[in-house]
Amino acid sequence: MNLAAALRCDLAERAQKYAEAEGLPHCFSYGQPPIVCFAPYDHGSRHGNFLQGSHNAIRGNPAWRKRLEKVHTQARRSLPSTERGRWMELDTCTSSDALLMNIFCHPCPPGDGKVAALLGVESGTTPCFGYKARVPLASGKFDRTEVDLRLGDLLIEAKLTESNFQSAEKLTVMAYRDFLEVFDRKQLPQTDDHYLSYQLLRNVLAAYALQCSFCVLVDARRPDLASAWYAVMKCVKPVQLRTNLRISTWQEVATVTPPKVRTFLAAKYGIGSECRK
Repeated sequence: MNLAAALRCDLAERAQKYAEAEGLPHCFSYGQPPIVCFAPYDHGSRHGNFLQGSHNAIRGNPAWRKRLEKVHTQARRSLPSTERGRWMELDTCTSSDALLMNIFCHPCPPGDGKVAALLGVESGTTPCFGYKARVPLASGKFDRTEVDLRLGDLLIEAKLTESNFQSAEKLTVMAYRDFLEVFDRKQLPQTDDHYLSYQLLRNVLAAYALQCSFCVLVDARRPDLASAWYAVMKCVKPVQLRTNLRISTWQEVATVTPPKVRTFLAAKYGIGSECRK
């Protein structure tokens, strides 16, 4: 079993135990292993995939609340019907977006900027989820790349159980205005006609164009994703840009979150549970 599949199995098992222990409405996908999908309570007062404090904050912010409306594109084939009419992406126990929002939307105590300090951003910065970065193309147009999270001058790509960072045809990647200036293209991970880790390439180019830093946030149980990121980082040519690239893990972030968040992450995701034995 590969690392992505192993983590999906672990998260599904933990989510089932968590849902049953808390009495949360949920269902299972048709695949193997079955993935847990949490259903929101009536009137949206609670959602099993979210810590209550985080969910309250999300509902109170129109931009954040809109993220809850991302339709699950494979729900018709992989999930039973629901009275709501459709399932959402952030209903699933393996959603990296849901995990991201559980952490960064939680109302920390006043003056508690430990997560911001860990990531090197100013305390009190309002998170922007699904940030549309304008990445310049050689044609003079822009690619509206979606970045999972912008926190001040930091762009974050968050991953959990995704298999990889996707790939794209070389002609597609070469169409970016700054590609040759930013990357040593001969050293990039690639096949004959595709560049690997396309999402990372786009995000690095976005950081370069916006003069931002960029961080990949992965699970410590996914060293394969970390290795893929290091393989891209070493191909970045501008020294200043390379110094603004970093990697962190959910486990590292969990250590500086409030106690309620740490307890939730350990129970539902197994993040930090190794430190609680």
